[in-house]
Amino acid sequence: MMTAIQVKEPAHLRTYRGIRDLILSGDLVPGQPVTIQGLIDQLGSGMTPVREAIRRLTSEGALIFHGNRRVTVPVLTLAQVDELILARCGLEPELARRAAMCISAEDITALEEIDEAIDESMRAGDTRGYMIHNHRFHMALYAPAQAEVIGPIVDALWLRSAPALRVMCTRFGTQNLPDMHMAAIAALRMRDADAAAEAIRADVLQGMENVRAILSDGASLV
Repeated sequence: MMTAIQVKEPAHLRTYRGIRDLILSGDLVPGQPVTIQGLIDQLGSGMTPVREAIRRLTSEGALIFHGNRRVTVPVLTLAQVDELILARCGLEPELARRAAMCISAEDITALEEIDEAIDESMRAGDTRGYMIHNHRFHMALYAPAQAEVIGPIVDALWLRSAPALRVMCTRFGTQNLPDMHMAAIAALRMRDADAAAEAIRADVLQGMENVRAILSDGASLV
C-alpha cells in the first residue's frame, strides 16, 4: 500500500529511486545488460521517467548507457576498487566521527534494530536482505552528521561499490564477515568519535578488500 508521500512523489524521482535500489541491493549485477523496456516493465513506470533516471545514474557513474536501449552496471577494475577503498575509508569514518558527537539515543536504538535485521539476513543466508539492511545501517549512522557536501559523495561511492559487494557476498557468503557494527554502536553510545570512526573504517575495508581479493586472484566480478 502506497503512502501519501509516495503518491505525491514525482514519477521521475520514484523511478530514479527504484533503479537506484536495484543497484544498491545488487539486483543489477556488474555487466548484466538491462533494456529500457525491461526496466519499464519491472518498475511499472513510463519511458520518459526511466530515460531520465538512466541519464542521472549514468552521470553518477552507476550505469553505462550503450546507445541501443541497453544499460549495464559497470564492471570494476582493480584500480577502480583501490580508488573506492581510498575514498570510502577516507570519508565514511569522518561521517561516523561527526555523527558520534550529536547522535541521539533514539537514533542509536534504530541502528541496533537495523543491525538485528542484518544479523537475521545473515542467519537466513539472505544476501539481498543483507545488502539492503547494511546500506540502511550506514546511511542511518551517517545521517546525524548532516554533511551536505560529503554525504552525496559517499552516496555515489555506494552506488559504485554495491554491485561488486553483492557478487562478493554471493560467492563467499555473509556468515564469516566480521561484525564491526556492534563496535560502532558501542562507540556511539560512549560518544567515542575515534572508536566509531575506526569501527566504520574497518567495516568498509573488510568488504572492499574481499572484492579486491577476487580481482587480485584473476577472477571476474561478472
